[in-house]
Amino acid sequence: MTGLQMKRDINLLEPIYQFLQCETPDQWVEKARQPENLPVLLRDHLLCELKAAQSAMFLIRRYAVDPASADTLLAWFKPYEDFAYKKIGDIHSLKGKSQVTKQITAREKSPYGQELIDKMVLLIKEELHHFYQVLEIMDARGINYDSISASRYAKSLFQHITNHEPYTLVDKLIIGAYIEARSCERFAKLAPHLDEELGKFYISLLRSEARHYQDYLMLAQSISKEDITERVKYFGQIEAELIQSPDPDFKFHSGIPINSYININSDFARNYDVPVN
Repeated sequence: MTGLQMKRDINLLEPIYQFLQCETPDQWVEKARQPENLPVLLRDHLLCELKAAQSAMFLIRRYAVDPASADTLLAWFKPYEDFAYKKIGDIHSLKGKSQVTKQITAREKSPYGQELIDKMVLLIKEELHHFYQVLEIMDARGINYDSISASRYAKSLFQHITNHEPYTLVDKLIIGAYIEARSCERFAKLAPHLDEELGKFYISLLRSEARHYQDYLMLAQSISKEDITERVKYFGQIEAELIQSPDPDFKFHSGIPINSYININSDFARNYDVPVN
């Protein structure tokens, strides 16, 4: 990587570090860089890309698009969901499927309009393309796709959503911003510790992930009737706690690996009667 490229990446990441309330702990990076954990990391990354695309799709189906466009969105996702959840299809059948073939338009009298749709459709295209890129990497390295359970991360964030509109939508958008920002931060954190091919791939994802988080935040504020600063801080605190607390389940968005946490925190070990190595 050239000096100019490194400077551009640093400038790109500065707003991310200001937005997130903590950086990824070194203990997570140490576990993620171990070659034996690469299959888990890539399988989870693959599904994270699909889930990011699905989240955007669910948003515009729920809030913005007309019925015909809702059907188009479902058809667009079907080969990816069949592969991920039913193991139907393969890398060849998914090739070239990341582009939607029909116009996605707003429903009549939608309060949210075409801007929400356009930004989410672009995000979907990019996330599905990333899904295929991860699948290509796995295929080239002989890593089979196996079903993998979701981490606690997104589920825990969504448990704190307000249950009345438009605050529900605003909260979902803020959470989307944190998921994209954390992904961007972890790509940058992990890239130097991986082989050259995979490191370059993760660096290549930074620009789109950084834009995604900004789009989510901008949409949240444009839809909210109130300033969202405090709500953003609220979810930032929850997100940081998930990242900095012990987590027995190693995934792309998981917290501190439980063994690492125990080894550096004897109080935790004593309180939970866990032997320290």
